[in-house]
Amino acid sequence: MIATLSIVIPTYNRECTTLVRSLQLQAENIDGLHYEVLVADDGSTDSAVKQANRMIRDWDNCRMIELEQNIGRACIRNYLAREAKYPYLLFLDSDVQVVVPDYLSRYLRCKGDDVVYGGVCIVPNAELAAHNLRYRYELACEPRHSVERRKVSPYQGFRTSNFLMRRDVLLSHPFDERIRHYGYEDVLFGRTLLAEGIPVKHIDNPVAVDDFESNEAFLNKTDEGLRTLLTLAPEMRDYTNILRCADKLHRWHVVTPLLLYYRIFGGCMRRNLTGTQPSVRLYNLYRLCNYLLLQQSKSREA
Repeated sequence: MIATLSIVIPTYNRECTTLVRSLQLQAENIDGLHYEVLVADDGSTDSAVKQANRMIRDWDNCRMIELEQNIGRACIRNYLAREAKYPYLLFLDSDVQVVVPDYLSRYLRCKGDDVVYGGVCIVPNAELAAHNLRYRYELACEPRHSVERRKVSPYQGFRTSNFLMRRDVLLSHPFDERIRHYGYEDVLFGRTLLAEGIPVKHIDNPVAVDDFESNEAFLNKTDEGLRTLLTLAPEMRDYTNILRCADKLHRWHVVTPLLLYYRIFGGCMRRNLTGTQPSVRLYNLYRLCNYLLLQQSKSREA
C-alpha cells in the first residue's frame, strides 16, 4: 500500500472546497496515511471564487497557492509536481466530485505502478440532459470511459482529470509547456508516455464530471482546443480521431465541398449547438469542419 500521497489540484475560476473536503475526509479515515492536499490557483480572475478557496489554507494537511498570472494547463501541473512533497501524486481537476466511497484506498493499492488512471463518469441529471451540450457530449462518450474499453487503448484512453503518478516519473517526463491554452495537453501527455514506454494502468475508480458550462462557453472552449490541436498536429498525426479523419478527407479529395457546406450552414450549426436542443452528432461535425477550416487558413498563410 502507498503510505504517503500528495493530492494535487490545479484550479482556475472554480471553487473546489467541497472536493477538497471529501478527499480530506477519506484520507483522515485511512490508518497510517501521510498525505497533503495541494491546490494551485492558476491566476483566477473571479474574486469570489478566490476568496472561497482561501479557506483551504486553514484545513489540516492542506495547502493553497495562488499564482498572480495564469501560466496554463501544462505548466500548472508541472508546478504542482515540483511543489508536492510526497513520492506519489494524485492529480484531480477541480471540476469533478468524488463519488466512490473508497476512492483513495483504490489508488493506494497501486504501489509500484508508474501511472494509474481511474476514469470519469456522469451523474444522471435530467435537466442538463434536456439542453446542455457538454452534458450530452460527455454522456455519449461515457461508454468509452469504462475500464474495459480503456484497457484496449491504454494511452489514448488516458486523461488528466483523475490519475495517480510517481512524482519522479513526472518530473522526468513533464507536461509539454508549449501548451498554454485549452485543450489536448492530456492527449499529448499520453502520446509522450507511449513514446517513452511508460506503462499506464487502468482501474475502475471514477470521479464524476461536475461542471457543465453554458453551450456558448463550451463551444468557445472547443474552438480554442482545435487551435491548440492545429499547433500539435505534426507530432499527433494518427493519434486523434479528428486528425485521422482529416487525413482521410484530404486523401478522398472531399475537403473543398465539405468546407463549402460549412461556410453555408456553419451559422445554422452554431445556432443549434448554442440553443436549447443541441445535437451531439452535429457537434462532432462542427469540430471536424472547424478544424479543416483552421488547417486551410494556416496553409494559405504559409
